[in-house]
Amino acid sequence: MYTSPKTSLSSQLLRWYETHGRTLPWRETRDAYRILVSEVMLQQTQVSRVLGFYDRWMETFPNWNELAKATNAEVITMWAGLGYNRRGLMLRDIARSVAKNSEPTTEDGWRILKGIGPYTAAALAVFANHKRTMPVDTNIRRVLGRLLLAKPFSQLDDDERIRRKSIDLMKSSRKFWEIPQALFDLATIVCKKTPSCAECPLRKQCPMAEKFIAGRVRIPKAAIKKAKETIQVGKSHPDRIYRGRILRLVRENPRIKESAVGGRIDPSYNSVNDAQWVRAMIDRMIADGMIERDRSTLHLSKGQ
Repeated sequence: MYTSPKTSLSSQLLRWYETHGRTLPWRETRDAYRILVSEVMLQQTQVSRVLGFYDRWMETFPNWNELAKATNAEVITMWAGLGYNRRGLMLRDIARSVAKNSEPTTEDGWRILKGIGPYTAAALAVFANHKRTMPVDTNIRRVLGRLLLAKPFSQLDDDERIRRKSIDLMKSSRKFWEIPQALFDLATIVCKKTPSCAECPLRKQCPMAEKFIAGRVRIPKAAIKKAKETIQVGKSHPDRIYRGRILRLVRENPRIKESAVGGRIDPSYNSVNDAQWVRAMIDRMIADGMIERDRSTLHLSKGQ
């Protein structure tokens, strides 16, 4: 019987995944809440670090309703250590929307919720709702860009082409919802920035494999252009690092004097040159619902 190249491709990928795929708690469920928590935590954080945070979060907020009841301070405290603290509050706000209006069952339905973008909506649709759609992140962009577009380092503007071409790959498999997971692991284990093409189960079908093996591909320092971040003149880190330090300081020192913050988050702090910069960061964190100002002191937000 004739086997199409796409069928062969997906079946080989899933056979490899059966042997080499990682066992992760969010892969063993179709619970959209648990899947969303994992997706938000995994944004710019390694899987090994997320596992412990994920278990603790689930013990405290096991479902939409429990998270929906959480205060800003409770969410921020549980999110501590993951970075990008606004994501924790965003996740809580999504839980409130779902608890009030019901859980979406389609990719478009998930996209309506504030804070859920194209990738996360597609991830929820395929993993929780078993819809044939491909969530394209950095890893899948790299693998499928090479495999389907013959591009060694695809960019963000290639995502829609990748999504369209990947549908045929998913149509050919009964367990299509496992294909993105298999691609995640292939990207992590084999198809890295500098790939190990000789070990790849899809080497014969990949138009880039022989070029990488022959050394005919230039490896750039950064495969994807990094987004610009705000960096104060004379400072070593972007503002988000200092905001994270402020939040940790306030969390560990309830009602800390605002005047003491600058010197505690930055060894090079100068009260003349840097006071306005620190105050602006604090004002932004107050606007984001992370902390509150009570006259001259700061504390975690008690807001709902």
